[in-house]
Parts: sequence; structure tokens; C-alpha cells
Amino acid sequence: MFSKACEYAIRAAIFIASESENGRRASLKDIAREIDSPEAFTAKTLQKLSRSGIIISTKGAHGGFQVAREELENIKISQIVIAIDGDKVYTRCSLGLQACNEDHPCPFHSRFKPVRTELKEIVEKTSLRDLTSGLVSGDTFLKI
Repeated sequence: MFSKACEYAIRAAIFIASESENGRRASLKDIAREIDSPEAFTAKTLQKLSRSGIIISTKGAHGGFQVAREELENIKISQIVIAIDGDKVYTRCSLGLQACNEDHPCPFHSRFKPVRTELKEIVEKTSLRDLTSGLVSGDTFLKI
């Protein structure tokens, strides 16, 4: 449902947030390695997240990426989705038909619409802290 770029952005944000929970900034190299993504691609993704105010980028010898700990509960996954993919995940046709809408539905429209609606609800209610807590405790993983 999400683009590959959005998947990587969510994974990167979770990793950065987990490092922030432990009082550390994450370097580009560490993030790229942890989410198994090329550095150049990761850098572009992080730039979008930084410009959207989701993560903080600090330059210099002790620089890196972080999330303000007090903001972890306020940052919703939907913000990451919008920053990377826009709202197309909530509006586009599941079959990629541009003319698909309520007046001219594709064959899959009525089945996909509730899934799309539920996805939107999930990402709007899920905070970065919700996903980070399992990573910090070791109950969840970003790569296997």
C-alpha cells in the first residue's frame, strides 16, 4: 500500500526515534545500515522528513538525526506518509485506474475502499512512540 520510499521513511523514523529514546543521535550510515537502504536514497528520505519537521537534523562532528523525545507521542505515522507519498495512498484506485471513483467504480473499488479507510485510521492513531517502544524493548525488529 505504501511506496518503497514511504516504507523506508517509516523504518528510518522508528530507528531514529529509538536512538533518541536512548539519548543518541543516529548517523546517516547507521540509519541506512539499520533499514537496509542505500545511503543516497536514505539521505533524500531523511531530508523530506526533516523539512516536514518530523525529525531534527544536526550538522557537525556530533551531528546526526533525532526526534525530540517529548514529540514522540505527537508524531503520527500519517505525518510520515503524507511527507513522503502525499495522500494518494488514501485516494488512489487499488488497480491504478485514474477514472475510478464513486460514480465510476472499478471492479475492486467496493472491496478496497474499507481497507483504505481502515489504513488511514490506523496511521492517524499510531504514534512514533507506539512503534518505537517495541524496538527499544527488543520485542520488534526493523530487519531480520
